[in-house]
Amino acid sequence: MLVFLLAPFYLIFCWYLARWLIRWMGACVLLFQTLWGKVLVLGVFWFAALSPLISFLVPQGRIQRMVRLLANQWMGTLEYILLVVLVLDGARLLYRQTKWGKRKLKHPRRTLAAWGSLAVALVVGISLWGIFQAGQITLRREQISVAKDSPFPDRDTLTVALVADLHLGYTIGLDHTRQMVELLKEEAPDLVVFAGDTFDNDYQALEDPQALAQMLREIPSRYGVYACWGNHDLTERLLAGFSLGGETSPGEGEQFREFFRQAGIRLLEDETVLVEDAFYLAGRHDPQRQGKLGQTRLSPDQLLAGLDREKPILVIDHQPKELEQLSAAGADVVLSGHTHNGQLFPGTLVVRMGWENPCGLVRVGNMTSCVTQGAGVWGPAMRVGTQNEIMLLTLEFAGEG
Repeated sequence: MLVFLLAPFYLIFCWYLARWLIRWMGACVLLFQTLWGKVLVLGVFWFAALSPLISFLVPQGRIQRMVRLLANQWMGTLEYILLVVLVLDGARLLYRQTKWGKRKLKHPRRTLAAWGSLAVALVVGISLWGIFQAGQITLRREQISVAKDSPFPDRDTLTVALVADLHLGYTIGLDHTRQMVELLKEEAPDLVVFAGDTFDNDYQALEDPQALAQMLREIPSRYGVYACWGNHDLTERLLAGFSLGGETSPGEGEQFREFFRQAGIRLLEDETVLVEDAFYLAGRHDPQRQGKLGQTRLSPDQLLAGLDREKPILVIDHQPKELEQLSAAGADVVLSGHTHNGQLFPGTLVVRMGWENPCGLVRVGNMTSCVTQGAGVWGPAMRVGTQNEIMLLTLEFAGEG
């Protein structure tokens, strides 16, 4: 498995960081040059570094939740430790090639303390900003033109709130969900869709399932609240974010379904419904989830076969894939998430290489693909260069194009 192949590289990098940390703290404070000072620093460092493994081994409970939260934050912070160390070490090596860098330093201890303090300040500053951003949810308004006549006698628009990647579990709980629900109450959209990854791989990790479900039931919507599955909407054993297995028992999936029922959310599993005889709404299975469960999903042609093409056709599909096939099958709007827009810089750059629509709106034929950055976070409660959001779409029916 990939996690075990990467483990030696991770441990080598952590050893390098620990060595660097001891040198820097010793340069700053003489206490940390002593044996007990070094033991204290290394003990704290290696507990954080090994927290992903510890959280995997500790039995489920309050202690496991606390270690899991630490592990998530550590993995997010580690990304910026890596970037800052690489940049500063690269600058140091380049400086050594200059005539100034070849001179002997007058105060090497002070120099090390200064550069180390700069590195720590950058990592702490970026991490704190990321944690602050992860606690906020913004509203992103977009307009979409649909080349069909309005299905409503009294208006020519439909407002749709697109919510995805809430990731209810260890990191996202009642407070974050309450903030999201209050935003939806203020807007009172015509339709609300949860485009997958409502959960975060473990039903038992939910802070208070009944309170969460009751909170979601308060979401106002003229035509109802619907959802589809995402790739994290099943119970898996995760080690540092890597999956070690699928659902532990058939009952696990039913717990997720029951939560949706209690929350007043209709789950669409490769099925299409005609809403108020006005427009179609289809919800697709997630390909990764289906693969882990040893199942398949319908193709776009199969899912949308036999529909009245004069009516608007909306599709909820967690991952923004098969866009051309969906367009050819007759979809007008596809509602997706999954990408988080990278969540943490420089993931914001990497995600653009793997997706036709990593975030926002993209036109594919007569169809519009809508991808939200997500209302929650996966892994660390951090966002750098991205935002938690609800995408509020105004569909304008412009008649036949």
